[in-house]
Amino acid sequence: MSPMIETKSRDRCPQKDPSVVAELIGASKAFGTGERQVIALQPTDLTITRGEMLLIVGPSGSGKTTLLSLLGCVLYPTEGCVCIQGVNTHDLNERELARLRRTVIGFVFQNFNLIAPLSAEDNIRIPLLLAKRPKAEVRERARKALDLVGLTARRRSLPKQLSGGEQQRAAIARALVAEPALVLCDEPTASLDAGSLDVIMGELRRLADRGKAVAVVTHDPRLEKYADKILFLQNGTVADRKDTKGAS
Repeated sequence: MSPMIETKSRDRCPQKDPSVVAELIGASKAFGTGERQVIALQPTDLTITRGEMLLIVGPSGSGKTTLLSLLGCVLYPTEGCVCIQGVNTHDLNERELARLRRTVIGFVFQNFNLIAPLSAEDNIRIPLLLAKRPKAEVRERARKALDLVGLTARRRSLPKQLSGGEQQRAAIARALVAEPALVLCDEPTASLDAGSLDVIMGELRRLADRGKAVAVVTHDPRLEKYADKILFLQNGTVADRKDTKGAS
């Protein structure tokens, strides 16, 4: 049985636009039922396109992580729909959703989620091994990902031997190794100093400039200078939107 929640709205995804990677159409999320129901996210419309970095900003409990989880297809909307590359994810079964998450979406977590006994290179290889890619391809893609984030010299190091910034770069490389169209980051700079923050955000900015769609959840105003768009959430509602393209 599919774990999908039956939604009250079955809006179809609009005509496919190749520049649009992810779209929420009236998507909301509630937890619980009856008097105990909590609305984590009110109905929200959102479009993320290739070459764009979106910041999702707001205080704790504002719905930031819920919104990111809907985009990542790890939560299902209570109402509305989530469209990834023009496909309404409500119409996908669990196997199809798993494949979409594995091939189209890359996740970068606040606490890195690196596997302690594995080297940086072996951590980065994991998505490709799960996808059962050929060994030669795994080696070549991992090499390119390491080079992209400047970790080639540290490829044999265990996570505990890496600095916080290096661990986050390894996590970014792991998210990118399968060449996803959409990169989702949950507080990727929360534990980093100013120097490491600039390195990590510079990497994410370059990803967007190369055509990826990047969405970053943060409460840190220092990240705003890297963004093309900023979405401000308050109490599960979009309080404001800001387009920073062309701003100095």
